[in-house]
Amino acid sequence: MPQEIIIIGAGIIGLSSAYEFAKVGAKVTVLERGAAGMEASWAGGGILFPLLPWDYPEEVTSLAEAGAFRYREWSALLKESSGIDPEYSKCGMTVLPGTRSMEKASAWCTSHNVRFSVRASGELHLPDVAQVRNPRLLQALGKTLENMGVRIVEHCEVNAFLKNEGNISGLKVSGGSVLEAESYVVCAGAWSGEMLGWKDIFPVKGQMLLFDAKGLLDTILLKDDIYLIPRRDGLILAGSTLEHCGFDKSLTQGAHLHEKASEMLPELKGLSPVKHWAGLRPGSPANMPTISRHPDFENLYVNAGHFRYGVTMAPAAARILANIVFGKP
Repeated sequence: MPQEIIIIGAGIIGLSSAYEFAKVGAKVTVLERGAAGMEASWAGGGILFPLLPWDYPEEVTSLAEAGAFRYREWSALLKESSGIDPEYSKCGMTVLPGTRSMEKASAWCTSHNVRFSVRASGELHLPDVAQVRNPRLLQALGKTLENMGVRIVEHCEVNAFLKNEGNISGLKVSGGSVLEAESYVVCAGAWSGEMLGWKDIFPVKGQMLLFDAKGLLDTILLKDDIYLIPRRDGLILAGSTLEHCGFDKSLTQGAHLHEKASEMLPELKGLSPVKHWAGLRPGSPANMPTISRHPDFENLYVNAGHFRYGVTMAPAAARILANIVFGKP
């Protein structure tokens, strides 16, 4: 009989974990407290690269690189299965002068075999950095999982873990029902820490702007924590703030983002954003996710805390988790 697994959370981490489990024949159910794929995974930018990798621990950059490496093939597989194009694109990224820690960048790129050039203006250009259009990626992944027989249950909140001698025996969900499986995985993004009682996973709000600015930009621009991403249809995404304000998604810093974006691309100064939104990232110390069996429960696992790089890390993080669950190296 195939192993039954319940995943809590239908963001990119939960859905990619479901994909890896289903590939080897597990019977997978994904529970989502809201609508599938509509929290941080939808709200982010989809850059497949850690923004300033020379500032991060090696574990973070290694996992991000491993995830990004899989995206060209993975996007093609999802497009073929679902009929939805995730819009994978190797558009490159230019890091603008004045970005913090730039003195480390060339040495890091050289030691990690990352192609780069330094322009006369002081810009650092990374030609192999790619992006994916994350809302379309989530749609393609959801449709693929449906075709694989994975069950995704929306508007189903987990209210309690039922415990029995070092194991989880079931989940009490909204409406009073109890759902049971052999294994359970927490992939609840910013809500994972609250669900597990852990302080090392916490919400970090990021606000974003969208501009209709065809022909202005063909590569990602980055300065410190602010980036501009050109989409295939000419839209430009500007992000993102880093706000520690709990589970608050109210919109407050559009003018600040617009000012910063206009400094990077002056043509945006006279344009009004067509959309403004916020998401809650699953913050973690040093951007370090938890991908592990729970220390207290034999059949409970965690894949959470990927902070800014959940989309980038997802394919690799999901495979690592599947190897842990199924006892592989």
